Amino acid sequence: MIADLLRLTLFPALMAFAASSDLFTMTISNRVSLLLVAGFAVLAPLTGFSVYEIFMHVGAGLTVLAVAFTCFALGWIGGGDAKVVAAAALWFGFDHLLEYLLYASIFGGALTLLLLGFREYPLPYRLATQGWLLKLHDKETGIPYGIALATGALMVYPETQWISAVDLSRFVFN
Repeated sequence: MIADLLRLTLFPALMAFAASSDLFTMTISNRVSLLLVAGFAVLAPLTGFSVYEIFMHVGAGLTVLAVAFTCFALGWIGGGDAKVVAAAALWFGFDHLLEYLLYASIFGGALTLLLLGFREYPLPYRLATQGWLLKLHDKETGIPYGIALATGALMVYPETQWISAVDLSRFVFN
């Protein structure tokens, strides 16, 4: 039952936290990525992953980490984004990786266009006192891409073996 609760809540909660943190502070704590990796390490065996499946998931995470840190080195994405996308790839493995990256790209493009449009207009006076909103509105500030990464992850997660492994009959209360 505890493993089922963790499968249902841990990954979505951490991804939602990453998104909100990126929105309000333009940073994603290393703790989020570390908790995602630790959660995978604990839950994968409890979910019935074989050693081969675990290695394939690790391979997906490392592949994305290499590409993401190249993007970080080129200044295209932030370091927190690079770590979170790699940790999410660890959870999805190669089975759901393309779908996840496609969703994240679509949401990232939409977010970028919305923010660029938002930054073309002055902030209303009453909102100009909000520090996080001023930073988000600043044309020199990047895009909080953690929002797109989390949204893409939350779109794909219900289709994964993590959710199909949950025994929902335990959660039915008569």
